[in-house]
Amino acid sequence: MRLKKNTLTAGGGSDGTGSQPGRTFSPALVAVCLGYFMVILDTTAVNSALPAVREDLHTGVSGLQWVVDGYMLTLAAGLLTGGALADRAGARRVFQTGLALFALSSVACGLAPQTWLLVTARLAQGAAAALSVPASLALLRASFPGRASRARAFGAWGAIAGLAAASGPIVGGLLVGHTGWRPVFFVNVPVALLAMVLTARYVPAPAPQRRPLDPWAQILGAVALASLTFALIEGGRAGHRTQVLAAGALCVAAAATFVAVERRVARPMLPLELFRDRAFAGGTLVGLLINLGFYGELFVLNLYFQQILGHSALVAGIALLPQLGMATIGSALSGRFTARAGSPRPTMLAGLLTGSAGLFGLTAAGTGSGYPLLVAPLIAVGFGMSFTMPAATTAVVEAAPAERAGLASGVINSARQTGGVIGVALLGALLHGSGASFVTGLRVSLIAAGFAFLLAAVLTACTVPRRVTGLPK
Repeated sequence: MRLKKNTLTAGGGSDGTGSQPGRTFSPALVAVCLGYFMVILDTTAVNSALPAVREDLHTGVSGLQWVVDGYMLTLAAGLLTGGALADRAGARRVFQTGLALFALSSVACGLAPQTWLLVTARLAQGAAAALSVPASLALLRASFPGRASRARAFGAWGAIAGLAAASGPIVGGLLVGHTGWRPVFFVNVPVALLAMVLTARYVPAPAPQRRPLDPWAQILGAVALASLTFALIEGGRAGHRTQVLAAGALCVAAAATFVAVERRVARPMLPLELFRDRAFAGGTLVGLLINLGFYGELFVLNLYFQQILGHSALVAGIALLPQLGMATIGSALSGRFTARAGSPRPTMLAGLLTGSAGLFGLTAAGTGSGYPLLVAPLIAVGFGMSFTMPAATTAVVEAAPAERAGLASGVINSARQTGGVIGVALLGALLHGSGASFVTGLRVSLIAAGFAFLLAAVLTACTVPRRVTGLPK
């Protein structure tokens, strides 16, 4: 059966949700996507503001890494709990709670007078996002019951994220250039309020599924990720060897205990048997690797454009526009391509190989290299990342039982955010930790990112099936 074009059916038109059959973009879809728009906008806009934060709060590169990674750390650590809460307490209720907390913590970020307070508020922001992101995917699954329509809905969701990523550097650059870095956080508030109003009016509420929250596993997972992040960020600083070794040992111990706990409890937060499905396990690892490469690259390129080439925050944002703008196009095409192919596998392979080629191409960046030389690689990276991401999400969600949709979305998003945390910490360490020049460190970082994409392509070829049963062409 061939899908008709432009048919995102969102749960029927008589349920009071504002979703009608045959409508490509319903108010419910807009409401759900706005929450994710805000999460991604905040990430890329903050990257543009980093040099201004460094100057105003007198912090170093490690401080900037914590500003970025503090957010992604609690987001990654809390997504599994967020997914479980979405299933247990109701996805719409959890989504609304996350939006409200995100708005409040954004205000705290904008008012922070010192680096440690900004990092603390960023931790709170990440925790709020951890509630809203998996709930948004669970709401999409409830609103779009058909596999093909759901694949297109995920594509639209990813396209909104691409639009947010593309808008972030421009919005951040404009705000930093005219009013300073603090309004970069305040801009989240009206977006969150609008999403809350639309959600209350149009988004249906899936029936909750009663499951335990497994708090010990949540704590152990957070400890493992936090200690790994500390080891990677502080590893390149002199005099921190003992602390770094201790953090590494704590990470290993916490991760091992996490696995042991999840194997023994009757109803674990993360059922390890889900990873027996090759598509679920492979898609999850791919999500981690693409964010490792992409967000690590975005962090080092922002510093390159502003600190080495001397561009303003706005000009640096415009310089990244070919990459981030292409993210909108890639995400929009991804869902349609996956629906027609009958499997996310070809979409993922095409995106990952294109993205890796772009990352290797960016190694041409230097103190004297012309910007036109970087345009094609930037486009390739943006398209590759955005073309892959919705397909990887589809691979993971479709591999999980329907009643575990919130958990599955929490797993893939947790893996992706964990990859982002590791990417910023690792590529930032490669950039400054070897004692080599900035440009040499930049190229080493970009090569590492390119190999992350290549490894993800190999995993895709080995684990994701050529055809997903029930996903029509």
